Amino acid sequence: MHNSSLFHAERAVPRYTSYPTAPHFSAQIGAREHGDWLSALRKDATLSFYLHVPFCPSLCFYCGCTTKATRRREPVAAYVARLEKEIDLVAARTQGQRVVHLAWGGGTPSLIGPQALKALHGRLAEHFDLDALSEHAIELDPREADEELADALAAIGVDRISFGVQDFSAHVQRAIGRVQPFGTVDRAVRLMREAGVAAINLDLMFGLPHQTVRDVRRTAQLATLLAPDRLALFGYAHVPWMRANQRMIDQSALPGAAERLEQSEAARETLLDAGYVAIGLDHFARPDDPMAKAAAVGRLHRNFQGYTVDAADALIGFGASAISRLPKGFTQNAPDAHSYRRAIDTGDFATVRGIAFTREDLRRGAAIERLMCDLAVDLDAELMSEAEPRLAPLAADGLLRIDGQHVAMTNQGRPFVRLAAAALDARLQAGTGRHSSAV
Repeated sequence: MHNSSLFHAERAVPRYTSYPTAPHFSAQIGAREHGDWLSALRKDATLSFYLHVPFCPSLCFYCGCTTKATRRREPVAAYVARLEKEIDLVAARTQGQRVVHLAWGGGTPSLIGPQALKALHGRLAEHFDLDALSEHAIELDPREADEELADALAAIGVDRISFGVQDFSAHVQRAIGRVQPFGTVDRAVRLMREAGVAAINLDLMFGLPHQTVRDVRRTAQLATLLAPDRLALFGYAHVPWMRANQRMIDQSALPGAAERLEQSEAARETLLDAGYVAIGLDHFARPDDPMAKAAAVGRLHRNFQGYTVDAADALIGFGASAISRLPKGFTQNAPDAHSYRRAIDTGDFATVRGIAFTREDLRRGAAIERLMCDLAVDLDAELMSEAEPRLAPLAADGLLRIDGQHVAMTNQGRPFVRLAAAALDARLQAGTGRHSSAV
């Protein structure tokens, strides 16, 4: 491996699930702006909903999500009550538009229980048109799956499950505080399919403590035995200054940049050999999956949930820390469940920060999204002139090609696409906070 590749792999850049990125959100955007921007949505606008549940039965050491561990019913029930209120608040500012995409994330969304899942879904159906849903997805912990949950998810129309696997090696699972043997995941997948929820996603990770290239390859091989429709392969982002639970991880046991690259490539080769299609930076899908089809025709998108086929006009987030993307800008709710509940109890939105789009943000954001999704983009002359000096080192090292105003990642450069996106990020050049490594 070339030293130049290692240099690039160790650079810290945003993940570009949005532009502008979250560090640029400010308290100048609050509940009033969120409400006004919702009211400005067209009657014929299509909507995407994301419901965030910030609770887990236990906290995994590697987790970077906004969540907390609890087994108590009281705080969870209180949180669900506020979600219902927030749904009502949004409904009062909108016009019952069609919802084309619905997702539940966390945390562990199933922790609220089957009846609460049904109640929240019913609340949404009271106010909005859910008949046009093209995808209804939920993130699940395979250790928490049972027949009652599977039946409830099928009853509310969930058609895609994302299971967190990370790694099937026992020593890695112990090191990250998430012990779930292959049999546990296999049982969960079977339960969901038997209930009629056919589409299965699996999330894998590399760069974990004590993880080796052999571990990553074996995990990818075992994952394919479960015949998932999609897989995501994420690099572990060690950000203990942001997530206190990550301080439980022995930093000296983390693989270095060279091994992380080898791990990523080993998993990639394994999944490609099994017949999956590479999607963007870190996703894989069966050739007949909607995500693979969207990627093939340049219609893949990227938001805070990662790569998606969601093409809605607006994404509305519900719950603590949830982010909305509206035509006029981004907004984000209060970060933890307690502050979120207090805000909703005032009778207003829980928005605490955000950012209004400028024309320049929209121009750069569109270019960054296409580069992240298509691994290639045609830039306008002005943006090309500005970005070329920052793209040139990547081109010199064979990670991308520049042809006039066309920029395309090479196969070798695919893992480094975030670096190319960073070259288009004017706000990053002006200086921001800390980010995770590029690979």
